[in-house]
Amino acid sequence: MRRRTFLAGFSLAAQCAFSSIPERKAKVIKLFKSPDGHPNGLESTKEGLWIGEQTTDRAHLVTWSGKLIRSVDTECANTSGIAVGGGYLWMASNGKAIGRPARATDSPTGQVIQADLKTGSTIKRHVVPGGGGVHGLEFAEGKLWITSLSLKKLTLVDTTDFKIIRQIPVMLDRAHGLAFVREKGKARIWCMHSTEMQIHKLDAETGELLEKIILSKSDPDPHGMCMHRGHLYYCDAGIAPGGVASNSPSAGYIAKIV
Repeated sequence: MRRRTFLAGFSLAAQCAFSSIPERKAKVIKLFKSPDGHPNGLESTKEGLWIGEQTTDRAHLVTWSGKLIRSVDTECANTSGIAVGGGYLWMASNGKAIGRPARATDSPTGQVIQADLKTGSTIKRHVVPGGGGVHGLEFAEGKLWITSLSLKKLTLVDTTDFKIIRQIPVMLDRAHGLAFVREKGKARIWCMHSTEMQIHKLDAETGELLEKIILSKSDPDPHGMCMHRGHLYYCDAGIAPGGVASNSPSAGYIAKIV
């Protein structure tokens, strides 16, 4: 069999397998706007909802009705992901800031910033596995999941030394918000793919695609994501790739999938 014929057959088989995955259309409810209006990271905690703002690079803790509890300034730049765990705030930093003047603490490359949960001050900066940018973070079971965009993978690291524990592939580009769950003892991780407006549920051990949720073009533009009481929540940063305004009518909103 010629190589070209084999690759064409493999590609067709992969497309058929992808199309056969169970999927459902999302029903989305807009809830409230974030304090600064450009939310690009969400994290669910016992205290409430943490929001990472893309332009101010602040982290806000709010109630589930949107009431502000407290805020911290961070040294993140172009925030695109947030996690809370292990006593720390974890921020996804993506180089050149958007919508604010440059600061001496801004990094020219993608980093995961480990910050003090009470003050926002930087504890340590970590290189993104594989280099490049990072759009999603999720702290789960004492470890940190990271979207390694340059590798088209999700990376699980030990937060004590940032050594890689595991990497699993994703099927689409621009992996964004993440949400970890256990179902009947099995580890699952939801991954938002912003460009295609799809949310994929993956086996957190193998990366096998288990389910798809499809957003419509009229839904809020998807960025950060988290899970709370069995429902996925996500946010519309109002900023498109390249740092330009998306002109989304839902810009700044937190939304819930029901």
